[in-house]
Amino acid sequence: MRILGIDPGLARVGYGLIEINERDQKMLDSGIIRTDPGQQDGLRLVEIAKDLRQLIRIWRPELASVEKFFFYRSSTTISVVQARGVLMMTLARFSIPVVEFPPMQVKLALTGSGRADKNEVLDSVMRELNLDSPPKPDDAADALAIALTAWFQR
Repeated sequence: MRILGIDPGLARVGYGLIEINERDQKMLDSGIIRTDPGQQDGLRLVEIAKDLRQLIRIWRPELASVEKFFFYRSSTTISVVQARGVLMMTLARFSIPVVEFPPMQVKLALTGSGRADKNEVLDSVMRELNLDSPPKPDDAADALAIALTAWFQR
């Protein structure tokens, strides 16, 4: 099974793709979709959809796991929610089932503690996927953690 993990954002969308079989789980790809802050938000959202479509066509994931967004009083809240909407719409257009997890549930699934720090989560991702070095940037590592959570919570 191929699972696409997504860490939503407008400036950077983290993604991580894992493959699970009877023997093990492995990372196939990870990275970020980066948008130009000099562009209008609408054009940035179009770029996110276009790049996600390309990832889906290349890797053909069977499940998507998306970080659930909590509302904060921040200047970026609306733009992140808009980007998340574009991600969800694009996944739906490809008929990819989606599961959603809040950050605390991802931490709990990977470390056994909902209050784990980033390094504990990263160590777990590296161990579970047999990685020699940490995925970069942090958004990609977070997306891999979100993908693994979907597998663990199946």
